Amino acid sequence: MTSSLLAALRSEPVSHTPVWFMRQAGRSLPEYRKLREGTAMLDACRNPELVSEITLQPVRRHGVDAAIFFSDIVVPLQAAGVDVEIVPGTGPVIANPVRSRADIDALPELDADDIPDIAESIARITAELGDTPLIGFGGAPFTLASYLIEGGPSKNHEKTKSLMASDPEAFSALLAKLARISTTFIDVQLSAGARAFQLFDSWAGYLCRRDYDDHVLAHSTAVFDGLSHHEVPSIHFGVQTGELLNSMSRAGSTAVGVDFRVDLTDAATRVQPGQALQGNLDPALLFAPWEALAPRIEDIVRAGLDLDRGFVFNLGHGVLPDTDPEVPGRIVEHVHRVSAEILGSR
Repeated sequence: MTSSLLAALRSEPVSHTPVWFMRQAGRSLPEYRKLREGTAMLDACRNPELVSEITLQPVRRHGVDAAIFFSDIVVPLQAAGVDVEIVPGTGPVIANPVRSRADIDALPELDADDIPDIAESIARITAELGDTPLIGFGGAPFTLASYLIEGGPSKNHEKTKSLMASDPEAFSALLAKLARISTTFIDVQLSAGARAFQLFDSWAGYLCRRDYDDHVLAHSTAVFDGLSHHEVPSIHFGVQTGELLNSMSRAGSTAVGVDFRVDLTDAATRVQPGQALQGNLDPALLFAPWEALAPRIEDIVRAGLDLDRGFVFNLGHGVLPDTDPEVPGRIVEHVHRVSAEILGSR
């Protein structure tokens, strides 16, 4: 059976608009919270039994058109030997931040042999999914660099930008190494059975376009280039990246994710001709009454189907933790029904 998700990402014809949700595997699901009780995030991400179950939970509950591999941005760093901990309420915290060329040179590489658990997790998941595709997960070099340099999440990324401006050669060396780490991490997932992947650049939106083009684009491009032999669809996504969409679209992905701040029609003028789009319902709107939410969903579906390219329905960022767990599944049903009616009438 042909997957609607894979077809849409390749801008091929579909009978309905496919749907998946960022952060669909957790946080808002009571069964996820129960399963995670007493288990640290990074421990959960390295446990194939837990990873498999958490990845599959939203597929069963919501009827989405794809699973997204349950992982975290910093898992490949931990796997390579970086001392990192995900602190509840804070996020990833790096014990020894990277601040100098010596620190960069000492940063370990990641080898596929370091992550047999990732391959095992993928094998378990794909055996259960059947025809439903699994989307691989990986962090973009700039976002990984920001965590390493800042020592954790940052509101301003001042240390990162300082290194970028003051020592661009060292900054480039760091991102090149991180591009290799991301490539290896995703390559293992694709080799084990994932059928598409998304590169998450969570912090790229804090850059102006000049700095992104000068210091970041080449390294994100290296990730897509390094995985091109798999010949699978790929998605490039960042938060608050409306001003960077044109640049991000040139990195080599088959699709570009659009956050909720940019209209799909505007986004289509910024990316490459024929490049698929993914997005972009505001996650906060899932708290609105259905009679207010449904028309917004329909507007996005119509806008996506009016584009001369593939379209995948998603949120403009991740599912919020307090979201009613019944709402995403209702959205999937509505998108499928509305899009099938529109496509059937054409």
